[in-house]
Amino acid sequence: MPTRIRLQRKGKKGSPYYHLVVADQRAPRDGKYIERIGAYNPTVAPALVEVDREKALSWLQSGAQPSDTARAILSYTGVIYKNHLQNGVKKGAFDQAEADRRFEAWLNEKNAKIEAKRTNLMGEAEKTYKERIAVETKKSHDRADALSAKLASMMAAPASEGEAPATDEAAAGTADEPAASGDASAEQQ
Repeated sequence: MPTRIRLQRKGKKGSPYYHLVVADQRAPRDGKYIERIGAYNPTVAPALVEVDREKALSWLQSGAQPSDTARAILSYTGVIYKNHLQNGVKKGAFDQAEADRRFEAWLNEKNAKIEAKRTNLMGEAEKTYKERIAVETKKSHDRADALSAKLASMMAAPASEGEAPATDEAAAGTADEPAASGDASAEQQ
């Protein structure tokens, strides 16, 4: 039975995640599978990749062929490299201890790269957050300054307007008196 290591799509529309499975080559993409050996979630940064290395290695050594994407995922997690090292041990190029040492060195380097990327992404997110807060704070202070200037001009304006209404009322009072006297004379007639 020809077996493939491939992805099985899960999740809802627009937010997929995948199971890394070993399936019969003739089975449909989301159909029956032999064994689930990992998970892949591309929607988070950096992408979440979980693979059971021992199961994946045993399936590769048994002859299972990975799809292109599954090969990239297995290469990312080091399963392909470990398979390469195991084949070197079988051929007698080096012993098992040397293979384990090489794989550990590669794994430490890979984990350092992943951690550096994660901290870089978190640092960028924190930096953009601080910049956004600084811009919003500046806008808030500008609005507060504009409102305080407007309030100060409004407070200064009523003091000057307070003098004007007194003269207007006096003028209005003198204007009303002749009208009142005219009305009184009109009533008398």
